Amino acid sequence: MTTSDVINPATEEVLRTVEQTDESGVDDAVARATVAQRDWARRAPADRAAALRAFAAVVDAHVEDLAGLEVANSGHPIGNARWEAGHVRDVLQYYSATPERLSGKQIPVAGGLNVTFNEPLGVVGVITPWNFPMTIASWGFAPALAAGNAVLVKPAEWTPLTTIRLGELALDAGLPPDLFQVLPGKGSVVGERFVSHPDVRKIVFTGSTEVGTRVMAGAASQVKRVTLELGGKSANIVFDDCDLEKAAATAPYGVFDNAGQDCCARSRILVQRNVYDRFMELFETAVKGVVVGDPRDGGTEMGPLVSEAHRNSVAGFVGEDAPIVFQGSAPTGPGFWFPPTVLTPARDDRTVTEEIFGPVVTVLPFDDEADAIALANDTVYGLSGSIWTDNLSRALRVSRAVEAGNLSVNSHSSVRYNTPFGGFKQSGLGRELGPDAPLSFTETKNVFISVHPEKEVAH
Repeated sequence: MTTSDVINPATEEVLRTVEQTDESGVDDAVARATVAQRDWARRAPADRAAALRAFAAVVDAHVEDLAGLEVANSGHPIGNARWEAGHVRDVLQYYSATPERLSGKQIPVAGGLNVTFNEPLGVVGVITPWNFPMTIASWGFAPALAAGNAVLVKPAEWTPLTTIRLGELALDAGLPPDLFQVLPGKGSVVGERFVSHPDVRKIVFTGSTEVGTRVMAGAASQVKRVTLELGGKSANIVFDDCDLEKAAATAPYGVFDNAGQDCCARSRILVQRNVYDRFMELFETAVKGVVVGDPRDGGTEMGPLVSEAHRNSVAGFVGEDAPIVFQGSAPTGPGFWFPPTVLTPARDDRTVTEEIFGPVVTVLPFDDEADAIALANDTVYGLSGSIWTDNLSRALRVSRAVEAGNLSVNSHSSVRYNTPFGGFKQSGLGRELGPDAPLSFTETKNVFISVHPEKEVAH
């Protein structure tokens, strides 16, 4: 039996030792999930809806339990962690309406009746990242279960605890055994077996673009369905006609939330040149006001990075010659801490083009609207972004011109469970969340029923 230690990133202490699933364990889980899925799909839609509502209710009763686990395992501030646990509940509640509303169509045709059915795929494999473990898991398993599938989830090796707990709560809520299974383990073992196993009909992967391309390539050999939510290098575009004070005050939270470990982080701030200096004055005050510390403290706004290895990766972008203009504070002593850091590099610097995935932001001036759009789109990514302007026409023009899947005007909102989420270009493939997400876990079956004309009866 192979095990791995789970580390508290704020204290560097071992939280728990977790058993790792091997390839034979995956095969066994798939076999059991296949049987459970057939029974689940045959259940009345109202029964499946009730089961998902019961799961949501049990999660609601354990919000504090889940939040505490996320604080300890991921270093998320307690306020954020409570929101994340509540979000899982809300996603389950939202998709509990699906089984009774997953309607096909009746299409007018000559000579008979034509109807379509949304058939479940079967067994779905969900591979989740370490930055938002339970929330991103729910984006895959909730609509997949609602559409009549069984789900296997492989949590990230660094942060498996809340997902494991959700698997336990699903059973407590009365979901059928084997329908929803959590399989901790290495990506090179569990994740790769999800991709290669012929009875896993779809992969939902959230993580780096590098690994996502390998998942997509592996799935191609079986024409296996994939949804990919990958990297980002999102722009926060600040025009001179916006509420500059509000833009500056909120900018830290658009990039330093979860210590910058967010694929939607607005890690490039683009500021119109004629207000650049004033913005930087306001922004410095805001950055130095970010409260970094013990994630258990209700006043903490930013916790540690997830691991020593990741802290070292982030630090590699901020060398001795880095163009640091100012930094916030961070604790010293145990824990994988890194201060909020603001850089003013050249446009072609690697800190501008590569995903850092930490509390490091670059600020660049632009000349006019065309320059802002060109600079925002000068990236292989296209996940998210913000546009600050009080000009409605400009807001619409720039929103349509920026190549990104999720944009906010005068805010930094990216994710709502009732709206679609996903990226352009190398930020991903497909969409999660929103009313149509369950359809991505189905195949459309078309059935034509011939209707013979009534024969005349001889008199």
